[in-house]
Amino acid sequence: MADRSHLSIGEVLSLLQDDFPDVTISKIRFLESQGLLDPERTPSGYRKFYEPDIERLRWILRHQRDHFLPLKVMKDRLEAATAAGQAVPPDEPAAVPGHRPDPSEDPDAAVEVRPADADPVPEAPAGGSSAPSAAPDPGAAEDRRPVAPLPESRRPSRPAPAMPPLPVAEPSTNPSANPLDAGPTGVSFTLDELTQATGLSARDLGELAKYGLLAGEQVGGETYYDGDALIVARTAAGFMRFGIEARHLRMYKVAAEREAGFMEQVVMPLLKQRNPTARQQAARNLGEMAQLGEHLRGALLRTALRGHTDGGR
Repeated sequence: MADRSHLSIGEVLSLLQDDFPDVTISKIRFLESQGLLDPERTPSGYRKFYEPDIERLRWILRHQRDHFLPLKVMKDRLEAATAAGQAVPPDEPAAVPGHRPDPSEDPDAAVEVRPADADPVPEAPAGGSSAPSAAPDPGAAEDRRPVAPLPESRRPSRPAPAMPPLPVAEPSTNPSANPLDAGPTGVSFTLDELTQATGLSARDLGELAKYGLLAGEQVGGETYYDGDALIVARTAAGFMRFGIEARHLRMYKVAAEREAGFMEQVVMPLLKQRNPTARQQAARNLGEMAQLGEHLRGALLRTALRGHTDGGR
């Protein structure tokens, strides 16, 4: 690092982990996606963190950990400090008593798409783009084992609340139909609340967490789960009625990671532009592609199962 004045995202992670053990590559990327960070990029897409970027990141992590400041509050204060010619705002005097952070604002509740040593997404070759290859899944062989009915002791302790059926709709660019937009939920659940809302036992939820399907945020010795975690757990409870266990559902996680990696590659030219308008366009493109992907998956699944759903005609 002696011959350059910037650090890579992996080097920044190593630099900060002593003071912030919970920081991850995905958290840094998430803060950037929310507009709190804006590191420069190389022509090949690597992030370049200079001293002001690192100081800004330290301020964010410190105020998130010690003062539980919401992301919007931190973003507003950082923008005000920038307008005033300051690198970062002054530190908060004290934490807000009784304030509990919103777990939906922490990216660690989401699946990280790529490992730390694969930060940039390569640009598509001139002749076209193709989906990035995925690393072999160590649990794939286990996922393909035959499904056996769950013993009574492992089945949900009570029926899970019915989820409304998902309508089949034509593709649309309507922003309200964006599958990536969870809406202004801001909900959080403890483990006990999640078991009550889904009918699953703590052991069942532990299995979902073991296979990377469910994640929460540790706050003051308690784990909190967001609205997406509720959807995952309720959906898993529905699968369990057919004897399908968490290990069998990992294929959905792997497929989602591959699809996310491909979509990131498509919008990377927009993300590399230091332009808020380009970033907003990238987010809109991701939402539309996610919606198109939902319709394509549904059509392909109906085609693959047609012989079993049409009475054998």
